[in-house]
Amino acid sequence: MTRNFILRGTGKYIPERIVESKELDKVYGIKEGTTEKRTGVKKRHYVENETNSLMAKYAIEEALKDAKMDLSEIDLILATSGTQQQPIPCNASLIQEELGLQGTGVTAFDINSTCLSFLVGLDMISYPLEMGRFKNIVIVSSEIASIGLDFSNFENSSLFGDGAVAFIISQDKEKIGSKILASKIETYSEGAHFTEVRGGGAFIHPREYEKRGEKDFTFSMDGKKVVRLSMKYGRKFVEELLKEANCTMDDIDFVVPHQGSELAMKLVGDKMLWPKDENRIVKIIQDYGNTISACMPLSWHILKESGRLKKGNKIMVIGTSAGVSIGGIIIEV
Repeated sequence: MTRNFILRGTGKYIPERIVESKELDKVYGIKEGTTEKRTGVKKRHYVENETNSLMAKYAIEEALKDAKMDLSEIDLILATSGTQQQPIPCNASLIQEELGLQGTGVTAFDINSTCLSFLVGLDMISYPLEMGRFKNIVIVSSEIASIGLDFSNFENSSLFGDGAVAFIISQDKEKIGSKILASKIETYSEGAHFTEVRGGGAFIHPREYEKRGEKDFTFSMDGKKVVRLSMKYGRKFVEELLKEANCTMDDIDFVVPHQGSELAMKLVGDKMLWPKDENRIVKIIQDYGNTISACMPLSWHILKESGRLKKGNKIMVIGTSAGVSIGGIIIEV
């Protein structure tokens, strides 16, 4: 089902603190240049005093300015993040509070599919938007990865950065804006434990921290297994996504991928039939690292701001997340 929407504005917030890979080389006790070479990340940003909701507020304010809209026009705040400010309430409620909307009743809720949260949120909310349930929606991904990293493990900590991105989308009754031509999400729970934070919920409650130690409460990933599983199912996934959109990869002007490591993007991209022309693949990992669910909207925002994205272009927003899930959307902008 084709769904229509108008992208009214986009905005981002990137923390001021820059952490270069050579700084992490010292943390890991390895030769300078090794972290950048192995990850493709030159620098990333870490929060200092910011919270998820505060970063979201700043990104939303920038998006409103870009859209030339007032906050009062928004009738849904959809938070699409893999990291939570606190277990309860949802991020969206705290973002509403941060925006000063406490007494307005503006709808606010979360959709969490870790790194695919923005993509899943856009896909799921496009249906009620098309049907008139909402008029103006802000979708915001606000991620703080740095707080949960295990710096004794290179793979589990070297890739990640913090940041927030907000998109404002509106109803398109006249069908003059963008079109979702196809969308697809698949989950393969054979990889459910390849990427996880085991502690913090009901399975390993926070009360267990002192007894179990830090490892259960920090991020853990087996990147090689995630890549292998993504490659196993990736080609068929992309072929079916393109078929649903009635197009080929030659018709895709830009691929907007989740920003895994440089090597992971190459391996998965080759298997998923991404274009060989590097100019058609939006890569921002070198300057931001992996910002979890903010990766894809940040890449899209930067592509839009560059002026390279033209009316009528087709983009494929695609990636993987913990679970393991594979998700993709093809949009005519």
